[in-house]
Amino acid sequence: MGGLYVTDALGFQQQSHADLYQLSSSLLKQWAAGLINLQITDSGRVNDYGGIWCPADKAVHGRVGDTIYPFFYLAAKTNNSKYIDASVLLYRWMENRVSQPDGSWLNEPVKGSWKGTTVFAAIALAEAVKNHGALMDTQFKNDVTARLKKAGDYIYNNFSLEYGNINYPVTASYGLSLLGELLDVPQFKVKGKELAHQGLQLVTKKDALLSGEGGPLYKASKKGCFSVDLGYNVEESLPALVLYGLLTKDEEVLEAVTRLMQTHMEFMLPDGAWDNSWGTRNYKWTYWGSRTSDGCQSAYALMANRDARFYKVALKNTQLMQQCTKDGLLYGGPHYIAHRVTPCVHHTFSHIKALTNILEYGDPTTKVNADKLTLPREESYGSRFFTDIQTWLIAKGNYRATITGYDREYKDTKNGHATGGALTMLWHQKTGPLMVASMNEYQLFEAGNMQPDTDPFSMSLTPRIELKINGLLYMNISDLGAIIETQNEGDKLTVSTKSKLVDKNQQSPASGEINCEVSYSFTNEKVTLKFSYDKTIHADKIKIIFPVIAKATEKIGVIASNKLNIHKDSALVKVSANHPIVQLSSNNGRVFNFVPGYEAIPFFIAQNQAAIELEVLPGVNSRRVFSRFPAIPGHQ
Repeated sequence: MGGLYVTDALGFQQQSHADLYQLSSSLLKQWAAGLINLQITDSGRVNDYGGIWCPADKAVHGRVGDTIYPFFYLAAKTNNSKYIDASVLLYRWMENRVSQPDGSWLNEPVKGSWKGTTVFAAIALAEAVKNHGALMDTQFKNDVTARLKKAGDYIYNNFSLEYGNINYPVTASYGLSLLGELLDVPQFKVKGKELAHQGLQLVTKKDALLSGEGGPLYKASKKGCFSVDLGYNVEESLPALVLYGLLTKDEEVLEAVTRLMQTHMEFMLPDGAWDNSWGTRNYKWTYWGSRTSDGCQSAYALMANRDARFYKVALKNTQLMQQCTKDGLLYGGPHYIAHRVTPCVHHTFSHIKALTNILEYGDPTTKVNADKLTLPREESYGSRFFTDIQTWLIAKGNYRATITGYDREYKDTKNGHATGGALTMLWHQKTGPLMVASMNEYQLFEAGNMQPDTDPFSMSLTPRIELKINGLLYMNISDLGAIIETQNEGDKLTVSTKSKLVDKNQQSPASGEINCEVSYSFTNEKVTLKFSYDKTIHADKIKIIFPVIAKATEKIGVIASNKLNIHKDSALVKVSANHPIVQLSSNNGRVFNFVPGYEAIPFFIAQNQAAIELEVLPGVNSRRVFSRFPAIPGHQ
């Protein structure tokens, strides 16, 4: 593509006037090539033959058959039969390894695996038959069509609003409607409409967010919150409602989903990232979206005629995924490549479907100048509070931040997303993320859909007060009952929080409660974090930990024991404190977290009443440069 290139906050080049459809077409071909290169064509590997090998998990994931639809789209566009051959092999693998007698497909080729993902496989195969059935030989088309009827029966008989999380029944609204049209089964279409309209009942009353990613569906938390996950909403549920609405011409649903998309759009960062630092299922957050969902493009690009900003949302997010692509595979975060983390192939074969959808159904003749459109978080608006998730968005100068006291955990999980008045995102226009939350404790809630973390130095990336004693971990960011207030004084915006050091079960140490006060002050020039806690007999064991996002190639300039510079590609980050800054142990001066795929320098302060300032300036040289700090005995 031709055009003017500019450097973004992550140091990548982007087209200033990039065209979403040209970019999507290019990226679709890259991802397809990467997937085909991983297809097992050795018939001697009986269990894997025809599947797409995952280099990270050393296995074939159960949902690889979803790729059949993008492959048939490319076969039609390129007139290359290799995509049809690959699709036939994939379908045979599906039928041999994950197909079940009841009409379902398993999420993984493991007995007892989740069957809800049948709806995604059914949609992919139905799209392939509907749009490209002419390329299929008669026997293959008949086999797939007959199999789709069995899958439709399974979805029809088993899916309800209470089946799994909200993404499943809402996606089934489109899946059943599509199957009903393709197979001429009226009852499928009736239930599809029923599920779509039932799903709209879970729109939160105050902020218009879609709830249901967890439960209970209708009982609020102590703070009045319901289960909301940004990643699954924008990448799966909202796209399904859009596709259902467009297919059935259901204007009531299309109007409702337009409003939902406008609210969810508030959480897109200016670089195209989805800020799911607070969501119930953020254990699968990947900065650009969510690990195994389909992508936001099917919603935002296809609805750009209703709000032109939607086009920019789709474009910016696609550009971000392009930046995280290498050798034909989508990596699970901006620092995967720098940290030499092997990518899970699931990211690629899930998100390739959204690009296929917009190329199949979108309007590439409509030209939109995204540079003339403004997304909500591109504006310096001060603060916005979302009651239904107890989360504040801050936009001051070039800084963007997220602070949350969201008290709805995912089902019966503990220490998932950060809460307690945590600063879960600190972002600057010149650097991208400076601080970013991960899970409080990295846990494989969905072992088949998450990568194991074997780094002995791995830790949460969320700034926090932390106490480890008697094998238990107490953190302010675990406190579901935190109190948060905001205050404006002149050009300074301050968010003040009160919380306690608690474990994952909301229990204080046996010695008694330890109260914490943490505040974040924002001006146009800098951000100040202040941490304090009650006097306690455990004071020598408490740390104030504040990891700062930085690749291992970004050098640290030491000015004094309490002052340092971090040299980024296009900016200098000044970090200073009122006490000595120490660096925790790590393999290469950095810790890495899969949520959301970043490296960070693990700084901490071993003193109470700590104040930390961060300021972003144009890049300059510092006096001394170290790749890591010297260790201080007793604080590793």
